[in-house]
Amino acid sequence: MPGRTLPTFTLAEVESHNTKKSCYVTVGKNVYDVTDFVDAHPGGGDLVLDYAGKDITDILKDEASHAHSEAAYEVLDDSLVGFLEDASNGASANGKAKANGQANGTYVHPRTGMSCEEDLSKDTDITSDYKTHKFLDLSRPLFPQVWFGGFSKEFYLDQVHRPRHYKGGASAPLFGNFLEPLSKTPWWLIPVFWLPPVTYGLYLASSGLTAVGEVACFIGGLGFWSIAEYTLHRFLFHLDEWLPDNRVGITLHFTLHGIHHYLPMDKYRLVMPPALFAVLATPFWKLAHTIFYWDWNVATAVYCGGIFGYICYDLTHYFLHHQNLPLWYKQLKKLHLEHHFLDYENGFGVTSPFWDKVFGTELRGAKPGKKSN
Repeated sequence: MPGRTLPTFTLAEVESHNTKKSCYVTVGKNVYDVTDFVDAHPGGGDLVLDYAGKDITDILKDEASHAHSEAAYEVLDDSLVGFLEDASNGASANGKAKANGQANGTYVHPRTGMSCEEDLSKDTDITSDYKTHKFLDLSRPLFPQVWFGGFSKEFYLDQVHRPRHYKGGASAPLFGNFLEPLSKTPWWLIPVFWLPPVTYGLYLASSGLTAVGEVACFIGGLGFWSIAEYTLHRFLFHLDEWLPDNRVGITLHFTLHGIHHYLPMDKYRLVMPPALFAVLATPFWKLAHTIFYWDWNVATAVYCGGIFGYICYDLTHYFLHHQNLPLWYKQLKKLHLEHHFLDYENGFGVTSPFWDKVFGTELRGAKPGKKSN
């Protein structure tokens, strides 16, 4: 499973799994996926489907109607996929629902199925995960599975935001061919690749600016990046509501950012490959020189400040996931990892929570709030 905590389901969600292709049943608060058992049931598959999406506690106990062996209960134990939400909207992660949305005193997010940042680093049982969720098999290349999977947008978004962890933090196969190395980027490549052109750009701009003027433009570029970081993360990387419901849109989303939420502790798919960022950065070069059309040097200095802001962002992002940090960054780390395991619909600032506070998308702590408009 993605973490130590299984997800929760509403009664309506369980009732919707009532076909031969997807058959869920409940016993008390436990939810079981018995799809694979439909055809194997000794009494015939129709008997199982009669109770699809329903509670089977009574029929299991009714020996006069249908006696059940220990093997039947073992099948159920192997098929546990989650827990039923309490009617008062509490989420249960141990079969004992609590009205305050907690399990053993710890909040469990009903959509990520996780309760703490440590859950992000617990290895996923690959076979069990695929059998349970029918999404992606981590042992096979992911890109073709997303492209040919035929997933609906709703199902894809639900699954891609349930974090998995692959073999101690190694990179799961994405393409499975010669493109595989191009999909991995070590963190140190970002400053090595981008600092030289930033330095050269500032050198060129200095010929037409005073030192104070160039510093002012550079700081202005940093400020522009700050709002661009928030905007890109919220409205491009998390364009969930506006994502086209087709395989092109879903595959692009997965490649751009979905894979990071699916495997958030993959250290080689955390910072942005230089080629991809160059594509995203090109329009901003045009924008800077359109806004500051009267002075090439001003536009270039502002742009270089923005690119330096990006470098700081990508390095910060990496270290928030993989390093023990000083006090100030510990709070940033806490907020960002909560964005992954607790509330991916808020907390879009990575280098600073400032714009989240301005636009009302800051994380709310143990119990995440609804998405802000």
